[in-house]
Amino acid sequence: MPELPEVETTVRGLRPVLEGRRLALVETRRADLRRAFPVDLRQRMTGATVTGLSRRAKYGLVETDRGDTMIFHLGMSGRWRVDPGELLAHDHLLLETADGRRLALHDPRRFGSVDLLPTADLAAWPSFRALGPEPLGPDLSGAMLLAAFEGRRAPVKAMLLDQRIVAGLGNIYICEALHLARIAPSRAAGRIARFRLDRLAVAIRAVLLAAIEAGGSTLRDYARPDGELGYFSKQWRVYGRGGEPCPACSTPVLRRAEGGRSTFWCPACQRG
Repeated sequence: MPELPEVETTVRGLRPVLEGRRLALVETRRADLRRAFPVDLRQRMTGATVTGLSRRAKYGLVETDRGDTMIFHLGMSGRWRVDPGELLAHDHLLLETADGRRLALHDPRRFGSVDLLPTADLAAWPSFRALGPEPLGPDLSGAMLLAAFEGRRAPVKAMLLDQRIVAGLGNIYICEALHLARIAPSRAAGRIARFRLDRLAVAIRAVLLAAIEAGGSTLRDYARPDGELGYFSKQWRVYGRGGEPCPACSTPVLRRAEGGRSTFWCPACQRG
């Protein structure tokens, strides 16, 4: 599933194509993805000018001069194709700008979604209302994690997967950040010392920024809007490397499957 770096990479790739441009055509090519397209999407978006593109957690936001914001989620396999030569069977939403650029939302598995809200109502939207702070924003810190984890016995990895604690973190990048911070994923979150949480906050930001710089990770059908594959997977320290030597100490990396996800960690480096 595309995670925060993949969505951030997507938004950055869409900006040069969409920002400041008027939408001449908005066409849904089926009725739904994970849920139905907004019934008035074409009416409210056609003729509008895109005034900004941004990201919240794992959602991309396309804001227009009509006071509306289109929210897209890439689901398991979604991506935007820029200026495709021909439309494919799984290009489910088509946008064309007045200057002739074309964007197709391609989603073979149809686990993605598209919503349209008044921009003023975004913070109250149920999917956003309970989200924690952005991990790349100024609010993520050791002090913030200490307060969020206080008294909690749940493993730190499970806590970080909770979008109410920090928005947008996913399995891959949590495994990578915990290794960089030298914290065991099974450690009770409420028992981690403040200096370790300071280190974790720095590690989360560093891992995400490195992944964005690399264009994200190539998983299943994910590709950037320009069609290029992300290559952060070549930099993974522990994720997907069960049985291989830890890059820091050469101890074999361990893997544990839990709840449909795999956790990877180094038993020597990540004792704290």
